[in-house]
Amino acid sequence: MIHTTAITPARPSDSSRFWALIPCAGMGARSGASGPKQYQILAGQAMVQHTLAAFASVARLTRTLVVVAADDEVLVSPDESFLVAPCGGSTRAASVLNGLNDLLLQGAEPDDWALVHDAARCLVTPAQINALIDACCQDAVGGLLAHKLPDTLKAETGGRVASTLDRSDKWLAQTPQMFRIGALIEALQQAGDRVTDESSAMELMGLRPLLVQGSAQNFKVTYPEDFALAEAVLNARLQQTLADISSALR
Repeated sequence: MIHTTAITPARPSDSSRFWALIPCAGMGARSGASGPKQYQILAGQAMVQHTLAAFASVARLTRTLVVVAADDEVLVSPDESFLVAPCGGSTRAASVLNGLNDLLLQGAEPDDWALVHDAARCLVTPAQINALIDACCQDAVGGLLAHKLPDTLKAETGGRVASTLDRSDKWLAQTPQMFRIGALIEALQQAGDRVTDESSAMELMGLRPLLVQGSAQNFKVTYPEDFALAEAVLNARLQQTLADISSALR
């Protein structure tokens, strides 16, 4: 296993490489699962394995690094499709920061791109990952997958509706979120543990990440009912793949 030890927007560089970073050290307390939710079985595989399969299908990625807790012995790398770094922190932000520093030890450069993705967003597709890379690779800041808010948005006071908010400019942040490694390290170091995603850290530095249209299916498995929904989508995709193979063989 591998052990770790004011931003100016970067100019686009055709030589920059792309690295995936998947924080996988959380316990998922809200999920109701008996153990870390990322290792719960969905459609025959641990949730994180579905996530890793999507990234393994993106040829432009140099490598995927999975950040796990120091005492985690569940996830092992069977080949070079991904690396495991037991440098998880007490918060997601800490795990990401530790993982970014580990990427530098693995040969990444500060101007390379990191695509940070939640292990529990197991429905992300290679097409969505590639769309984010295409949209951000020439951007001075970077960006994130996001989904336009579809529902009416309410503000609450004491369990009752206080007001209805304008949703026309509201987006649900998703992952991957793609930023230059050096810039993101600096942003996270200054933001500390108060941020829950990478975009927030960059925003605190006065930058404006690019919003790239994602998908409603790219949701984060968080609550007990999310497991059944994610498994239904995975099974439907498998059936469609089998049907396409059968059709091609006729």
